[in-house]
Amino acid sequence: MLFSTIVSALLTATAFALPTPNGTNTTVGPENGHLVIVGGNLQNDIIWKRIIDLAGGPDAPIVVIPTAGGDPTYDQSFSSAVTLRNLGAKNVTVLHTYDPEVADTDDFIAPLAEAKGIFFGGGRQWRLVDAYAGTKSEQAFKSVLDRGGVISGSSAGASIIGSFLVRGDTANNQIMIGDHTVGFGYLKNTAIDQHVLVRNRHFDLFDILKVHPDLLGVAIDEDTALVVRGNEVEVIGSTYALFYDRGFWSREELSELKHLPPPETRFYFLKSGDKYDLGTRKVVETVSSVGDNDEL
Repeated sequence: MLFSTIVSALLTATAFALPTPNGTNTTVGPENGHLVIVGGNLQNDIIWKRIIDLAGGPDAPIVVIPTAGGDPTYDQSFSSAVTLRNLGAKNVTVLHTYDPEVADTDDFIAPLAEAKGIFFGGGRQWRLVDAYAGTKSEQAFKSVLDRGGVISGSSAGASIIGSFLVRGDTANNQIMIGDHTVGFGYLKNTAIDQHVLVRNRHFDLFDILKVHPDLLGVAIDEDTALVVRGNEVEVIGSTYALFYDRGFWSREELSELKHLPPPETRFYFLKSGDKYDLGTRKVVETVSSVGDNDEL
């Protein structure tokens, strides 16, 4: 308990000292490797297969972290690991502890030494912080990106990828700024929410953005993912991702004629195939993104 309290205090003190994406040479996403950030209820084989492919293919070692789920124990039959195996991944290991002292040992992190992929399962994101923040495990997670692998996560496993930990309160998941506010920061200067449309959460991020207006807000619906490398984002999956960057974008022509709310209360939707630049915080327009605006 003392270990996690000290780590939490140190992380909170430095959480928002990260450089902003504009005017720096630092990318918002990983300079090496990829992120696959899923809004929960992952059913789409295309997303699962993208995780396997970005890890290096069927033979690549992938480590599944179920800790956010809160069950007393986990074994190698955890559902996400089974799904990955069923879709062709041959080397999948489930790794779990709630004890940060265990997570800080060489024996525990041994499966991460050669891992090319990590998948964080759903549940409550603060459990991942309490177990792994500031430990050798957290360092080993980051090393997967450094050697060109993929870090992925769904629901709570999506929120932990951001720098600000959305819904990180131990009391309930409706407190947006809770007693845990620091994620693992693989996506810098960003707050990531999930289950956004299914649970009507599209206004919730404003609780955070009013206090931390420099953050980029991203909210991802279920069975939908962002694939990130550097500053490049691609949306894939079934529904939509919402971006809260104080700007606006629309597929419609003459969208400047819209009567928009103030910048601090705006968001907009991107769908599968759309792309976004994290450095400029703007949509990357392509033929497909502007070519389907049927006139009504």
